[in-house]
Amino acid sequence: MPAEPPAPPPMDPGSHLVPAEPATVTVGDRELQVDPSEELTFGRAETCTACLDPTDLGISRLAGSVSCEAGTWWVVNRSSSRPLDVIDDLGIRSVLPPGRRVTVDGPLSVVVEGSTRRHALQVVVGTPTVTSPGATPPGGQPTSVGEGVVINDADRLALVALFRGYLEAFPRHDPHPRSYADAAAQLGWPRTTLVKRIEYLRTRLSNAGVPGLVGENALEALATFALTTGVITREDLALLP
Repeated sequence: MPAEPPAPPPMDPGSHLVPAEPATVTVGDRELQVDPSEELTFGRAETCTACLDPTDLGISRLAGSVSCEAGTWWVVNRSSSRPLDVIDDLGIRSVLPPGRRVTVDGPLSVVVEGSTRRHALQVVVGTPTVTSPGATPPGGQPTSVGEGVVINDADRLALVALFRGYLEAFPRHDPHPRSYADAAAQLGWPRTTLVKRIEYLRTRLSNAGVPGLVGENALEALATFALTTGVITREDLALLP
């Protein structure tokens, strides 16, 4: 018999859960308000709150739902066979398999792949927070990854050009690095200039402790670092020619 999953740690007696706010789900030109006591469903079936396309058999009849449980909002994959793509507010894409769910702790885009087109739902919610009077951060030394590496304006511009697809909103979102040639052409740089700048930055960050920057997936790891640390953001798209 498989072992029972560990119980969650007890909540601090002095803390309290702030009730969740309503969710706003945007589907195309429709904006739907969802109360924490309600559930929004989406899929092919016309009985769904958001019927994406009743004629597209590539979409599950019930593809997913957005609902609140114990003060936390969730996106649930309700399909038995089709995954969902979830894109967070940093532009990082993850796959949500059938039967799994993900918490909504910031603006999310949920992409549903159909046979004829892709559909996207934008989910924005007021997430719960747990407050503890007098809470103090854990002890020990702070995590130091990439500390001391100076990223100048030219470095940032190179990163934005190379990882533009991560920063673009649906339907232009593409969570893969562009080719050096395409990124350099947009900047008006020689390809070798962009390659040398990115490789030098990658070496400095790797030496400073950023993991995964060596090997065939090095650019994907560099994109994750740049996005999660806020080195580049969607606002930086305005820097591109």
